Amino acid sequence: MSATPDVSMRVTTPTRRSGFVLAALTFVYVLNFLDRQLIGILAKPIQDSLDITDGQLGLIGGLYFAMFYCFIAIPVGWLADRTSRVGVLSLACAIWSGATVACGMAATYGQLVVARMTVGFGEAGGVPPSYAIITDTYPPGKRAAALGIFNLGPAIGAAIGVAFGAAVAERFGWRMPFIIIGAVGVVTAVLVWLTVREPERGGTDIVRDAGAAEKARFWPTVGMFLSHPVLMLAALGSAATQFVTYGLGNFAVLFLMREKGMELGDVAVWYALVLALGMGGGMVVSGRVIDRMTRRSRAGYAVAPAMSLAIAMPFYIGFVWAPGWPLALALLAVVMVFNYFYLSASVALVQEEVKPNQRVLSGALLLLVMNFIGLGLGPTWVGLASDWFMAQGDTQSLQSALYTLAPFYLVAIALFLRLARLLRREQVRAEARA
Repeated sequence: MSATPDVSMRVTTPTRRSGFVLAALTFVYVLNFLDRQLIGILAKPIQDSLDITDGQLGLIGGLYFAMFYCFIAIPVGWLADRTSRVGVLSLACAIWSGATVACGMAATYGQLVVARMTVGFGEAGGVPPSYAIITDTYPPGKRAAALGIFNLGPAIGAAIGVAFGAAVAERFGWRMPFIIIGAVGVVTAVLVWLTVREPERGGTDIVRDAGAAEKARFWPTVGMFLSHPVLMLAALGSAATQFVTYGLGNFAVLFLMREKGMELGDVAVWYALVLALGMGGGMVVSGRVIDRMTRRSRAGYAVAPAMSLAIAMPFYIGFVWAPGWPLALALLAVVMVFNYFYLSASVALVQEEVKPNQRVLSGALLLLVMNFIGLGLGPTWVGLASDWFMAQGDTQSLQSALYTLAPFYLVAIALFLRLARLLRREQVRAEARA
């Protein structure tokens, strides 16, 4: 770190207000992920209504969405680092929620593509400002746990999306969940703007950075991130992991219904339960485990996700193989617990590694790398692979396509182990200088 420390040292402990901020941002993240996942959750009725293929479905949930979500996040991150992060977050929430309503009104595949791209445009301003707000609200030693709670957003959003989306779609059609959830998001955007205060940049750091209030320069920050081995290994390890998680997540419901025999009513109850307990439990546990491991060594930011992915991989293969949906869901629950340790670890590492006035843009760059590869290419890969296997006469084309995700576990584990070695070497050098 090249930050120049202030002579004064102050640690801010979490307050009741901190809890409110975390709860508000987590709810926004719930809506963010819920809106994003509705396409995958309602894939079967959308396919039946608009007559689209697995490949087209993969492009909507993957590349088309990520083209806006990933690259718009960079200028949005730069803007938020220089202006109000709460203001950027509120505006972004309003945009993606309005676009979600438009998804529910789409009459053709082309209209759905445009609406989804607009959702991606809005959601680009959701997560990076939230990372920085939380980091400036919670001190070191508490951040990974706070980010772990924040990262419950995907678990809660996916679970609510499944339970609410499937139940409402079964009764009123697939369009109504988009319209209702989008309307809730617009109201939430206004409430966040009115109730969440902008925290002081660097206000909770143990050593105060004298330059925290300065405006971060765009290209120097981008160059710093792309040339920083620790940041890039964290981003690439997360990207390889997300290739699996998004590839699976966008097609899991369709796979369970089409090839494992689940009905929409079963999905609304049992798949929602697996997401809530599996992914949610993993997020909470991962934050606490990472905080504990990193008190001994910063290598814990990499060791924890490497170990968790090694545990998840055989259960993932078992999930794809399972002959029926009850066994598949039981195995998937274990996968969900261990698939998401990487998220809190990588976010906390990146936020602590950079200067306070670079946190939003650095968070956006992290999301660019991991989401363009994971979110953009993972679902696209699975959808096109399924179409290819189907063209070869494979009657279980989605199963075959999901098997092809397994090697990416090994890629992610290797990247995180390399990051762990680098962090250990840096710690040894720092201790030798001290």
